[in-house]
Amino acid sequence: MSGRDPDRRRALLDAADRVILAQGPEVSMAAIAAEAGITKPILYRHFGDKSGLYQALADRHVRTVIAQLRPQLVAPGADLRGRARATIGVYLDLISANRNLYRFLFHRASAEDSRIRSHMTALVRGLGEELGGLLAGERAVADPVRAQVLGHAFVGMVQTTGDWWLEHPEVDRVQVVEGLVDVIVAALAPQAAVSPRNGRASRAAGRI
Repeated sequence: MSGRDPDRRRALLDAADRVILAQGPEVSMAAIAAEAGITKPILYRHFGDKSGLYQALADRHVRTVIAQLRPQLVAPGADLRGRARATIGVYLDLISANRNLYRFLFHRASAEDSRIRSHMTALVRGLGEELGGLLAGERAVADPVRAQVLGHAFVGMVQTTGDWWLEHPEVDRVQVVEGLVDVIVAALAPQAAVSPRNGRASRAAGRI
């Protein structure tokens, strides 16, 4: 909330992080307040309500993840496969290292509060739009609409696959990364299309 001490707000979010990481995504708001040394009503007062606390945590962590992915997406001199591999690897490392926070935000908070679900969706969609713009700007995809479709598809694919992987820790991380990279590279590779007139394969003009 405006007018609140930003250092105090940061300390409260730090307390929430510690408890969620230690106790898991089902942690109570009372436990978070106790970790911060305050009562639950005072905790809510700093953020407006429980939804405000959820949103502050989402902004803190989802934006941090996006900020750490961005340098991998635009790494100079790296080929497509290398950039995709590095970006996906960083993402999987982040969510596996912060598993309880990830589940708290993407499962519990989003399920409990439609406003948080919409907010989280907007943050993820923003990354899809950014990736689509990057694909179009680098001419990896000639058609800007197709670039947006692929940008959103890639982000959604990586997020949902990462979610699945957290539930299947027996699956090797490298196998997950390489599988996702293969799909992305295949989708962006020049493709042959069949001409409707002569039935022969021809390069799909203006597609990629």
